[in-house]
Amino acid sequence: MELRHLRTFSAVARTLNFTRAAAELNYAQSSVTEQIQALETRLSVKLFDRAHRRLTLTPAGERLVAYADRMLLLEREALTAVGDDAREPGGPLTVGGLETLCAHRLPPVLARYRRLFPKVRITLREGGRGELREEVRRGGIDVAFTFGTAPADGLLASETLARERLVVVTPPGHRLAAHARIDGPELRGESFLATPPGCGFREMLDCLIDSLGAAAPTVDAQVASMAALCRCAAAGMGCALLPETAAAGPAARGEVAAVPLTGAASRTGLTMTWRHGTEQRPSVREFLAAARSVLGEAGGGGDP
Repeated sequence: MELRHLRTFSAVARTLNFTRAAAELNYAQSSVTEQIQALETRLSVKLFDRAHRRLTLTPAGERLVAYADRMLLLEREALTAVGDDAREPGGPLTVGGLETLCAHRLPPVLARYRRLFPKVRITLREGGRGELREEVRRGGIDVAFTFGTAPADGLLASETLARERLVVVTPPGHRLAAHARIDGPELRGESFLATPPGCGFREMLDCLIDSLGAAAPTVDAQVASMAALCRCAAAGMGCALLPETAAAGPAARGEVAAVPLTGAASRTGLTMTWRHGTEQRPSVREFLAAARSVLGEAGGGGDP
């Protein structure tokens, strides 16, 4: 099997879309199709089902995913092991992050890193927290950035770079909008919007609710993303709990009010995660250093 075929298979298996995989790999879609067909011919097995305009992995394809990821990761480790660590970093580097972090926190990191190491080809990908950690575990992402405390994982290393202040986002003219700060009990009886269970931002709200007991607000609606939370709050559907970074733009435009929260649940960690051993690659090692420098300086705002 050719590694380039496995690389293409891994991208298609992750996206379940030939067009998105081709764009990610900078290939023509016809090239992606040809490589998958060549791999299926080499293995004498079908890897994808293409019925009803939906692409799904066959059982054989599902089994191949783990092997392909391991082989591609081994390739990167081999290149590092035989290379000269003193050389200028180069090659591909894939960085992942939550929607808000990709839009607001990561661009300064990427810009500084790009100035220092122009030979590195950077790919930035958005995703949910669980998806990002799984991609780091599989080797599809080199470094990921999320909010909250990272669960223990023997394959992964994590580091909290900063503490992000949380704000209560309200519709304009809401009774809480004029407050300079909000103490938890002031939220009693309020209707809140939330992302679905399992999302890092939902965990932040659940933590606040648990800490308030009988004085806690209620969750009356679920929406898919932080951007949607802000838009729904602006439309008067309810309040939302968000990192200050996510609400800064809409608040500056007067679309919502964003009032800092006080108390034990008023901040969340900005966490960087990578796979053990990948920091030996010069490109990853230098990126970790750049992120520590830039995001450590940012600090996530002043004290509540």
